[in-house]
Amino acid sequence: MIQYKTEQMTVFESALFQTTSAVIETKDCVIVVDSTWLPHEINEIKQHVQEILNHRNLYVFFTHGDFDHVIGYGAFLELNATFIGSKFLEHHPDKEEKVQMIKQFDHDYYIKRSHDIIFPELDIVVTENEQHITLGETSITCYFAKGHTNDGLFMIVDDSIWIAGDYLSDFEYPYIYESVNDYRDTLATARHILAKHQNLTLVPGHGKTTHHRAEIQRRVEMASFYLDELQAAVKENNKEALDKLNDKLAFPSDFTAQCHQKNVEIMKRELLL
Repeated sequence: MIQYKTEQMTVFESALFQTTSAVIETKDCVIVVDSTWLPHEINEIKQHVQEILNHRNLYVFFTHGDFDHVIGYGAFLELNATFIGSKFLEHHPDKEEKVQMIKQFDHDYYIKRSHDIIFPELDIVVTENEQHITLGETSITCYFAKGHTNDGLFMIVDDSIWIAGDYLSDFEYPYIYESVNDYRDTLATARHILAKHQNLTLVPGHGKTTHHRAEIQRRVEMASFYLDELQAAVKENNKEALDKLNDKLAFPSDFTAQCHQKNVEIMKRELLL
C-alpha cells in the first residue's frame, strides 16, 4: 500500500514488518529504494515506476544487504536500472546465505516470483563516507551507516529526502547485528545530518515516514537512550532491567526476543564481559 505521497516521492509499505520502499522522482531520474517484499507488492512498485519513468534514467539504491531489502533486485534488471550500494555490500561475505534466505522464505509460504533470486551486482559503488554522487542534475550524498549491519548507507537526495535504511524507525528499537560502537557512530552521523539540513523528509526502512524535525530528533534520541540503558543493564548484569528492555520492543515475538538477545551478546562482547 502507499504510506506517504508527495509530488516528489511515493513511499510504499509492505504488509510485512512495515517495510518501506521509496520511489523518488526528480527532473531527470527516478530512484527506487529497497523494493520489497511480496510479489504483488514488488509488482505494484515496478508498475508505478514504469508509469512515471517517461524516458528518465532509473536507479535502484540499496540501503543494505539484509535479504528483505534486496529481495526485489531481479525485478528491475529488465528495466535497465543502474544499481547503487556500498563497497561493503559489493563485497558482502554472505551473499549466497542471503539468497538462500529469500528462497527459504518463498518455500515456507509457497511463494512464486516472476524474477530471478540473485544478490545485487552494483554499477555505482559508494567507497567513501559522505560521498557525493551526481545523477544528471540530481545530487545525492551517501553516508556509511554501520551497526545494524556492516554495509549500511544513509542517502540524502537533493538536500530534502533522507533515506535511513534500518535506522530511525518510529517504533523499532535498535537491532544490532554487528556493533554497538558502530551504531553509536551512525547516530552521531544522524545528528550531523540534522545539523546540516533544516528541512528533511525521513524515510526509515521500517515504520512511518516523517517530515517533522522534532520527530526525527526524537527517534535519534530514542535509539541512543536504548543503547545507554542496554549498556547499563549489561554492565550490572541486571536481568530485571534487561527483561524490561525486551518488553519495550514493539510487536513482541520470538523474532524480537532473538534480536534482543543478540543485542545483549554484542554489548557484552564489546564491553569484554
